[in-house]
Amino acid sequence: MKPNIEPAIDEWHASVNDGDPKRAVDAVGDPIVVLGPKGAGAITPEQFSDWVERSGIRLVPRSWHPVGGRLMVVEQDATWPESKSPTRVATVFRVANGRVTAALRLPDLGSALDLAHIYREMAATE
Repeated sequence: MKPNIEPAIDEWHASVNDGDPKRAVDAVGDPIVVLGPKGAGAITPEQFSDWVERSGIRLVPRSWHPVGGRLMVVEQDATWPESKSPTRVATVFRVANGRVTAALRLPDLGSALDLAHIYREMAATE
């Protein structure tokens, strides 16, 4: 039976969209791997929480694309405090033990799906 990873991703979105620092810490693994326009790397839950507060980003899920038991690509509408209109992005999520352990934001659905499939194939050969 495959784990249901959607509740963890829902909680991640809720913590980000509420701008709730404690909830953000609780929604992610330690560490969480992130990718965005300013770079990539593993950060602590506290650093993730700081980003949630600092960025003011809101990410509204629009479509869900499962890629194996632990991976999901979610297409989203992103807004920031200075946004005049949403920007469509897509995030590759990896979930373990009910928490998001990777959130890799890419500029479009195709790029995110490509990355998720590559990751799945690499993990399968470990």
